Amino acid sequence: MDYGQLVNLIFSILTTIIGAFTIYYFFFSIIGLFARKKFKETDVKLKYGIIISARNEEKVVGNLIDSIRQNDYPQDKLEVFVIAHNCSDNTAKVAREHGAVVYEYNNKNEATKGFAIKHLIENIKNDYNIDEFDGFFVFDADNILTTNYISKMNDAFVYYNKKRIITSFRNSKNFGSSLTSALYGTLFIQNCRFECRGRTICNCSTRVQGTGFLLNIEVIKNGWQYVTLTEDWELTADQILQGNKVMYCDEAMFYDEQPTNFKFMTKQRLRWAKGHLLVFKKKSKELFKHIFKRSTKNKFSTYDILINIIPIGLIGLSLSILQIILLAFAPIFLSDYLIIWKDMAINMLKSLTVAYLVQMIMATIMFACEHKRICGVSFFKKISTVLMWPIFNAYSVILGVIALFKKVEWETIPHTDTTNIEKINNNKIKYFKKKAIVSDDESVKSASENI
Repeated sequence: MDYGQLVNLIFSILTTIIGAFTIYYFFFSIIGLFARKKFKETDVKLKYGIIISARNEEKVVGNLIDSIRQNDYPQDKLEVFVIAHNCSDNTAKVAREHGAVVYEYNNKNEATKGFAIKHLIENIKNDYNIDEFDGFFVFDADNILTTNYISKMNDAFVYYNKKRIITSFRNSKNFGSSLTSALYGTLFIQNCRFECRGRTICNCSTRVQGTGFLLNIEVIKNGWQYVTLTEDWELTADQILQGNKVMYCDEAMFYDEQPTNFKFMTKQRLRWAKGHLLVFKKKSKELFKHIFKRSTKNKFSTYDILINIIPIGLIGLSLSILQIILLAFAPIFLSDYLIIWKDMAINMLKSLTVAYLVQMIMATIMFACEHKRICGVSFFKKISTVLMWPIFNAYSVILGVIALFKKVEWETIPHTDTTNIEKINNNKIKYFKKKAIVSDDESVKSASENI
């Protein structure tokens, strides 16, 4: 075996090992593709606080509160709290006009969503008896809830005896606005379909994805600790370490607004990349040790979140660069180094082509399976999204490299889409009528609200 063959063999083995650590993703995807967990409807109606973090959200926060008030859940069991943090507009005024309890908070040095939630929970504990609440929902101000959202989440929460964190199906109210928003929408729906569903069916912890989740009261009794750039990853890792799990309710669906241009997409995803690295640095060692403790009951969930916070994309890119550097020394040892470079280039091209096609196929399957929940998106937009989906994912690796060296701070992503729940339901009704799924108006409305 010559030098070039040895180098290629070593890196093939390393790549295979990395793949072996993540092969279980495939099985969760298959399970999530064909099955989902439904929770039995319960007569038990628990009391919830609803936490809304809002920063310059005067255009959208009222629509979220209205959608909460239009839920088919006893309103005397719900208390809506809004934290208007570092605002320069009328967010607080609008939230009060729509019936929320509003606290205002200004500290430019504490600009992340995590700090806002922390401050809000401190105020709730001071002004209310927190033990009166069974759990707390967490939303962003641009979210909108379907009419049965809280009821479905309550069913799941009761099923798990109020001990689990429950997350939900994340749809996009502006899915078809631009290619960028469509790619974001694809990201979250794929996560729900191919990650969350399979894990929940297997009784493994999934993860919180930014917003749209329900906390058991024990998580916040001692205050809110998660204030990094990606508080959702930190929360998930910490709860798994404490023996808790994040479960998924597929029947509870909410909508949020996605960035519509490349500039804001880059800012947001760069923050995600930096936050991901910070959580890896903060939690990976503790998670690794936790796997081997005798007292750890959820070993696989611990392993799973550890694998998820490891920057595998960066590791793969680093290995490829190192392989190229080592092969650059081939001329010193070999006379046929051009053949080695040619073979390496062909193998890399094959690998990239396979990865591209697999991701396109996954996106296509997602659109086919979730077509009832992705309404009003043109066929051309779907085709464009499928073609660009692998590039969208590859861009996250580039941003991960930038995040290694760049200081990243929280920046507000503007939300201007004033779509409300009535408009969403009307769009669904038009879609179902066009597809001749149901005929009469009441049946259409009922079907659209419960998808």
